[in-house]
Amino acid sequence: MTGRRTAFVTGASSGIGLAVARTLAEQGIAVFGVARDLGRMQAAADKLAAEGLDVTAGSCDVTSRDGVRDAVAAAVAAYDRIDVLVNNAGRGGGGEIATLDEQVWLDVIETNLNGVFRVTREVMANGGIGADGYGRIINIASTGGKQGVVYASPYSASKHGVVGFTKAVGLELAKTGITVNAVCPGYVETPMAERVRSGYAEYWGTTTEDVLERFNAKIPLGRYSTPDEVAGLVGYLVTDTAASITAQALNVCGGLGNY
Repeated sequence: MTGRRTAFVTGASSGIGLAVARTLAEQGIAVFGVARDLGRMQAAADKLAAEGLDVTAGSCDVTSRDGVRDAVAAAVAAYDRIDVLVNNAGRGGGGEIATLDEQVWLDVIETNLNGVFRVTREVMANGGIGADGYGRIINIASTGGKQGVVYASPYSASKHGVVGFTKAVGLELAKTGITVNAVCPGYVETPMAERVRSGYAEYWGTTTEDVLERFNAKIPLGRYSTPDEVAGLVGYLVTDTAASITAQALNVCGGLGNY
């Protein structure tokens, strides 16, 4: 039990999700971090706990309605209620449209878009968010949710959906004290980014080093963003001074997305 604000973070075992868990915990927020692989999530939570941070590990597959329900219930049992929800769990996926496997399309949409809906609905219904007039829902979208990404049609479609969902729910909840925003990273150096570069190297018949060079050349800053830089915006959006920011999709992309 805790009297502090608490956060529920999906996909928190690595990459952006792990950086978000650390950032929020460093701000004094108790974090219930979940991932499909409980072992990996527990290892991440143990590492953060060793740094003196209040992070509890849980298991959650955002494609499972029952799994989401059980994970949210576990977070409420541990911390009384959820004040901050960060929908970060997601996956990449794509290919040439003429040969795109239908199951890849369905799984990307199910994870990246339907998962955000499923977790948000459960936290709104049973997480106690907004009970004291404060609440934050932050969806990790992508600059690919504002423009098309070559060979990544399911990913881009799912992230466009997340941006639209964010704006709609943000307007719905505007009078409640719960803000809803999307954070849209560009290229971020994570394990998923390595897999993406491998995929493009295969499509283009080149090396991952060449792909990295091409991608860096497209970014005005000339480099990928870091997970901590993305988490920094999340950390600001949960503050009291960010209370008037809602129904927005904000980029963290080194100038890649000038929109």
